[in-house]
Amino acid sequence: MTNAVRTTRGDRVGRATVTWAVVYAGFGLACVLSGTRLPFHGGGRGTPGLGWAVVGLGLLAGSAAWAVRRHGPRSSVRALLWSACALAGAAAFSLLMDVITLLFGQGVDHPAATAQRALAAVGAVLLATLARSGQRPAGTVAPARPGSGRTVHLTAWAGTLAFVPYAAMKLVWACGGTFAGITGEEMFALSERNGASGLFLTLESWGLDPTALLAALGVFLLWGLISPWGLVFPRWTPFLRGRRVPRWLPLAPALLGAATLAPYGVIGVGYLTLATTGAVTMRRGDFHSSADMLLVAWIGLTAFAVHGTALAVAARAYWLRTRPGRAR
Repeated sequence: MTNAVRTTRGDRVGRATVTWAVVYAGFGLACVLSGTRLPFHGGGRGTPGLGWAVVGLGLLAGSAAWAVRRHGPRSSVRALLWSACALAGAAAFSLLMDVITLLFGQGVDHPAATAQRALAAVGAVLLATLARSGQRPAGTVAPARPGSGRTVHLTAWAGTLAFVPYAAMKLVWACGGTFAGITGEEMFALSERNGASGLFLTLESWGLDPTALLAALGVFLLWGLISPWGLVFPRWTPFLRGRRVPRWLPLAPALLGAATLAPYGVIGVGYLTLATTGAVTMRRGDFHSSADMLLVAWIGLTAFAVHGTALAVAARAYWLRTRPGRAR
């Protein structure tokens, strides 16, 4: 890749980042002026301060992107880009949960908050791409290595095995069994009462828990990131057999899953540790006792923490072994 081509691509990303920053800041200002309160997580009432935070992040990102276009990727400006990227990633937290709710629920709890998280996720990708522009030396694309190291594979096994108890628990309920003092019929009634979609309830009636299916997809993605077959489309894909998979195709869901599951699971495990030791009180929620709720929470949050961390490690390994390198 020549310097001219790389400069043109960086300028194109810079223009896209500036445009995104204007749209993002305008979105935050519209929320402030209309009185729309943006919750950070979930569908709560929210606070007006988050709207101003969106405006500030948009102005910061836009200023940094504009500085890159005017003065080049200097180290100080690059630091601003990475800071804005980290803030945008934090603002996009729980977007995966919103996507799952859209797939298997009646709708998201707070449409404006979901739109903000989607915009923030796009901005995080643009800011990271712009921050990395100009760092790679000129050269051709080096061939990707066929696999990842032993440590990455062990991490993938940990991320896979962590979902086994979670999937088993969900399938027990989907098949009508009893776990943690609650029956499958009770769990089905809870899902129906909480606004689960027809697709969710249909799969549950067939003995297929949708979240267990998503866990299986997460495991498939995890191994696709670190295995040689994850670099090309499989043989059964028509018209694409043997073609190289675009880098963004596995990286986008992997980064989204890691950025959501890892913090959610790690923070949750910390809270569960306090609850287990008696430092805080664990509410029983929809279960018959706090002990049952604690058991289910340990299974779910441990799976999220370990699998989310494994996704982050696998995504980094995939990024490194598929990036353009210096020509020999």
